[in-house]
Parts: sequence; C-alpha cells; structure tokens
Amino acid sequence: MARWKPGAKDRLQEAALTLFAANGFEQTTAAEIAQAVGLTERTFFRHFSDKREVLFYGQASFEQAFLDGMAAAPPQAPPWDLVARTLQGAATLFPKERREHSRVRQRVIDRNPALQEREAHKMSTLAVTLVDALHQRGIADPAASLAAESATTVFGIAFLQWISAGEERSMSTITADVLSELQSLTAGASPSGRVAKHP
Repeated sequence: MARWKPGAKDRLQEAALTLFAANGFEQTTAAEIAQAVGLTERTFFRHFSDKREVLFYGQASFEQAFLDGMAAAPPQAPPWDLVARTLQGAATLFPKERREHSRVRQRVIDRNPALQEREAHKMSTLAVTLVDALHQRGIADPAASLAAESATTVFGIAFLQWISAGEERSMSTITADVLSELQSLTAGASPSGRVAKHP
C-alpha cells in the first residue's frame, strides 16, 4: 500500500485537474486520480468526500480572504469602501502564478452543468457570509445585501477577465477597474433608482 506523503492533498488536486481537463470530469474516477500520484483510492477519500470536492475544496479559506479585506477597513467605513476592501482581500488569493491553474479549472467547470451549479452555490454562500459580516459592522439592509451582492458580482466579472486569454493585469487591478465601472453606472442613477436626467 502506498504510504501517505506530505502534500498529498495538493498532489491529488493537481492530478485531478489534469485528468479532468484531459479526459472529462465524469469520465475520471477517484481511483485514477489517486493512482496518478501513487496513492490509493482510500487515501483519496481520506482527503476528499467526492470528486467535486477536489475542485471546490477550500471554501472557508476563499471566504476568509474576503472577510480579511473587510476587517482591514476602519470601523466606520461606508459600505462602498467595504466592498473595495473586501475585493482587495480576495485578490490576494489570485497571484499570477495561479492564473493558469484557474484557467484550467474554469474550463472543466464550464463543460459540466452540475459543476456550474456548484460554483454558483459557492458564490451564493459567499454573498450570505458577506451580508452577515456587514450586519456585524452595523450596516443594515438593504445596504448590506446590495454591498455583498456588488462585491460578489464584481469579483465574478473580474475573475473571468483575469483568466481570459492574453490577460496580464493583476487581479487587484482588474477588480479595481470593474468596481470603477460599477461606480460609474450607479453615479448616473437617482436614489429612487431612476436614471437621473441632465439638462
């Protein structure tokens, strides 16, 4: 029997992504992933509950990056500043060295409706977590919900730009640019939601 080695979880994740990309998610078995790195299927299930968890492991760390960004803001920071800080925190999870890995992972997800649904659930869970954190900072709804949804939407758009072919800007730069675009859109709206008329 293969013995556990340090970094087994990381090696399983990399092997799984390679096999998913080459052979398809549904066509790849847990046993094949384990065998690719000299481990047993039993060892695979010691680290992951199923194949999907290889792609989605680390939800807590993912959410914590957003929360750490928010926590760095001053106590009385307004919601919009908290959105910006939250996105800055998220960007730290995506250095340029991770870009190619993220591209491959997204291609695997895009080919499988069930994985797309799981990814959407991941983002919905993040939004709920951010709303709770904003409530704890004394921000009530609807402002808290709007801020949380804005943060997740901006992140989603920025992430797809970051992994697009030929993109070289950093994640932090892209999120700032997308947030600026959102600010430009909202700047032309009145508090009632109607577009402001200009003479």
